[in-house]
Amino acid sequence: MVGNPGRRPVQSTPMTARLADIAAQAGVSEATVSRVLNGKPGVATATRESVLAALDVLGYERPVRLRRRSAGLVGLITPELENPIFPALAQVIGQALTRQGYTPVLATQTPGGSTEDELTEMLVDRGVSGIIFVSGLHADTSADMQRYEQLRAQGVPFVLVDGFSPKVRAPFISPDDRAAMRLAVTHLVSLGHRRIGLAVGPKRFVPVLRKIEGFRATVREQLGLDSEETEELIEHSLYTLEGGQAATTALIGRGCTAVVCASDMMALGAIRAARQLGKDVPREVSVVGFDDSPLIAFTDPPLTTIRKPVPSMGQAAVRTLLEEIGGTPAPHSEFVFMPELVVRGSTASGPAPGPVGRSLRETGAG
Repeated sequence: MVGNPGRRPVQSTPMTARLADIAAQAGVSEATVSRVLNGKPGVATATRESVLAALDVLGYERPVRLRRRSAGLVGLITPELENPIFPALAQVIGQALTRQGYTPVLATQTPGGSTEDELTEMLVDRGVSGIIFVSGLHADTSADMQRYEQLRAQGVPFVLVDGFSPKVRAPFISPDDRAAMRLAVTHLVSLGHRRIGLAVGPKRFVPVLRKIEGFRATVREQLGLDSEETEELIEHSLYTLEGGQAATTALIGRGCTAVVCASDMMALGAIRAARQLGKDVPREVSVVGFDDSPLIAFTDPPLTTIRKPVPSMGQAAVRTLLEEIGGTPAPHSEFVFMPELVVRGSTASGPAPGPVGRSLRETGAG
């Protein structure tokens, strides 16, 4: 008989011994225990719960008909699991769903594997009560948003995390990407950096566009850079270690002494790029990540990063979805959560102040 680890099947001991154990634990008679286990009427609800609790405490499996019924399946679609921020978010969402009696079903996209549309169809075919999309096509400004309207027409509630589209009538959960860039740039400016680069993902994604907006506004306000000067400080790449390495190599080549990255994975690539160019982190190049992924505090050096409010976002996504499932939908708007600067060892004082906004070509260096 297959059961939970550490659980004893109800048939594993003689009936009388088992009844006596349970009765003693619950503080009731063996006859009452027998009535509960056999689903007989005439037992008070509180007494029934005491017997079931005794089963759990003693490590016996509940009879199938007495097990807690699942409130239903809820799909969670993530783009991939290599970036540790996605498993962290999935864990928060999964735990919150389980506490509410739902069973989470994790569906992950992989290169060359199932697409978001295929995963959505699979989940709908299995009768899920709702779906939470994390960093999906809703974050891609080039994607057709009609797919979400079709899902709504099927009567499937859903919530969208990381990325906003005014074309989709649904609740959105997002970090404040603009505020994140303000935190990062302000920190680096306070350390004396004047050539600060931004390593981000492809332009078509909403979080990227918002980070760029926040970056531009802050460097204009605090460093007095115009649009052309700021554009030289922005490098698009992939959300990977290799992407961060390539972007940072280019930015250091343009005279940047500090780099803000759109993910912690990119930031690890930035540190690798600086070292391959013979530069010390943080003495010669400062690096700021984004996410505060698990274990990122233990890198070399420990990474200064912008902490994405994963627990708050995950719990809000579940709460909002369950309101949709329960027939009291949340407003079709965006719930925005404030990130936090976490200062560690990858940032330090910049070089002595010099002309702001001048490139290497203009200074004659390099």
